Amino acid sequence: MARADSGLPEQIADKIIQLILDEHLEQGDRLPKEAVLVERLGAGRSTVREAMKLLQSRNIVRIKQGSGTYVASNPGVADDPLGFTFIDDKQRLARDLLEVRFMIEPQIARMAAEHATNDQVVYIKELCDESERLAEAGEDYSAADTAFHNAIAESSGNLVVPRLMGVLKASVPLFIDVTGKKLVEETIRTHRDVADAIASRNPTAAHDAMYLHLVYNRNMIAESTQEQSE
Repeated sequence: MARADSGLPEQIADKIIQLILDEHLEQGDRLPKEAVLVERLGAGRSTVREAMKLLQSRNIVRIKQGSGTYVASNPGVADDPLGFTFIDDKQRLARDLLEVRFMIEPQIARMAAEHATNDQVVYIKELCDESERLAEAGEDYSAADTAFHNAIAESSGNLVVPRLMGVLKASVPLFIDVTGKKLVEETIRTHRDVADAIASRNPTAAHDAMYLHLVYNRNMIAESTQEQSE
């Protein structure tokens, strides 16, 4: 078979994406070894390696040295899709992110109460417990907090909603930082209210609990902004 060394790595990357789709590989699944891809794609090793680097930069694959290449979690969804890292005014960013969260998250909680499976409800409550345990111990709970909100999105029954949560991934640690971790008690209580409402299959209560959670964030961010301006 003729080699495609003259082809661009981007073209080989597209072929690898098609291979992932054709073989119904899911997140965490291992891709064929490099030698197999070289043969199947008619490409040189260097081209395949460059293609894999491109795919890793786009969060489509994860390369684990000494282990292999795997389909990434939420493939195709970048860690910072909207470039929040490069916005210097973190106070304004926190306020503006919160406006967006008010638009979508209460409704997401409502949808989760309507559509979550029993296993998803259990997972949401486990993450609620974990973020509460870490917060009360004075440890960093931002990852568990983010996972809690992501789990609610995954439980919405909508394919698009979880892919909107790149906004949230940036906002939770940012809010914790901007508010100086003053919202621990309110976070624990409102997280519990959201989780309980979803478990009770009460869409209105889930919507209202999430809304209240965001209100506490808004009030604390406003207070923090006022303190910095004085």
